[in-house]
Amino acid sequence: MLNPIASQLERYLDLLVERQRLVASNIANADTPGYKTRDIDFHFEFMSLAQGARPRAIEAQGLQMKNDGNNVSVDRESRLLAENALRFNAAAALLKGQLQAVRTAIKEGRS
Repeated sequence: MLNPIASQLERYLDLLVERQRLVASNIANADTPGYKTRDIDFHFEFMSLAQGARPRAIEAQGLQMKNDGNNVSVDRESRLLAENALRFNAAAALLKGQLQAVRTAIKEGRS
């Protein structure tokens, strides 16, 4: 990768993509009896990704269980979708800035 910052941003974006997939799955299973909400422990997974591991889903803790054994909160998942989108856009903008800095350095080196 270009530099350590860009590499960290790439790993962070990978985690956000995985979280988006999990949240979408949680919402899709909101009415599935016995389904347990899954999420990602960002701090742990970010450190694990540095060693090349794939993100792992964990069962989200502290959620209220419904009578059918399902604990998906559509409100929580909707909030996570919005939060995830904001994080993704911010990280993508930072990565774009890193790429533009490299592009500028390359152009100035040709002069």
